[in-house]
Amino acid sequence: MKLIRNGAFVEDDFITVGDGDQLPDGAAIVSLERWQAERETLRARNASIGVRLQSGQEPGAIADDLDRIDLVALEFPVYRNGRAYSYARLLRERYGFKGEVRAVGNVLRDQFQFMIRCGFDALEVTDNITPEIWAENAGSFSLFYQPSADGKETVLSLRQRLAARARENATA
Repeated sequence: MKLIRNGAFVEDDFITVGDGDQLPDGAAIVSLERWQAERETLRARNASIGVRLQSGQEPGAIADDLDRIDLVALEFPVYRNGRAYSYARLLRERYGFKGEVRAVGNVLRDQFQFMIRCGFDALEVTDNITPEIWAENAGSFSLFYQPSADGKETVLSLRQRLAARARENATA
């Protein structure tokens, strides 16, 4: 798998470990179950830690620990399950999470831009995704009607700003 972080293909610093596996010396991603069972030990480590949430595991389960978590990996089990979009927005907007929000699992190229708009800043993609495919799909739309976690101006706010400028020019 390849990792795209903030629009660039990068090496993954994190290793995903199973519940029974030994933790590496460096950055690791663990399941919610392991986080809950070994919270104090994991928090005491001198390495970055991430928690992977499956589709039915809401971010509220780790909300009180987000100041100690560097990465939250949200799973897309199948293309028609979009709970992770809502979870990414909750992490950014309700819980104020500043760490990495990573899309994992069935990450499809026609969803790249929507994932970014919801608050994902890293996407785990299949090996056939190239920088050209990324660029083509991540920037397919330049204007949006819906507000989102990416802070981009909506069509409505753009119209209001332009109308206000036109009124200022008309009275000047």
